[in-house]
Amino acid sequence: MFSIQIANNNHIHFAQTICDEMEASAKVRGTGIAKRSAEYIIEKIQEGKAVIALTGNNEWAGFCYIETWQNEEYVANSGLIVSPEFRQSGLARMIKAKIFELSRTKYPNSKIFGLTTGLAVMRINSELGYTPVTYSELTSDEKFWNGCQSCVNFEILQSKNYKNCLCTAMLYDSNIKEQKNAKEENSISV
Repeated sequence: MFSIQIANNNHIHFAQTICDEMEASAKVRGTGIAKRSAEYIIEKIQEGKAVIALTGNNEWAGFCYIETWQNEEYVANSGLIVSPEFRQSGLARMIKAKIFELSRTKYPNSKIFGLTTGLAVMRINSELGYTPVTYSELTSDEKFWNGCQSCVNFEILQSKNYKNCLCTAMLYDSNIKEQKNAKEENSISV
């Protein structure tokens, strides 16, 4: 039913629709979201740092992109959005899996993180191996936190000195996962 692929120049014409849906969705949910411009979305597409979901009729169905921080030490999977008519279909899970795979391929040694207020996204992230963390375990890059300025909750973030907000921070650290797996293998073989 859906084709989930790395976005390319053929998908640039969806950029404004994606931005509009991100904003509209945040308003409906009453949650904060860092607003992005169509130009920003186009940049992510042109850099090969975005995933798009299309229907069999090449209709836009969903989107997510990658951003890197602190010399690629951290990678954020951001802007997950599914067109309202395709929600509750499992599409968000498929998009997250594809953007996670792309992140691990492009940045195999990076820590992958996300901020979310959505329970469904928290569940998907947990399935992918993310764990909830404090904000101190995320990037300290000022540019990342400046991206939160358009969020309705930015004053809360500022008042907490960028150490807490209404979003849940989640992190996937391949180094920790590898150490845990090695430990489990050693205990099994003993």
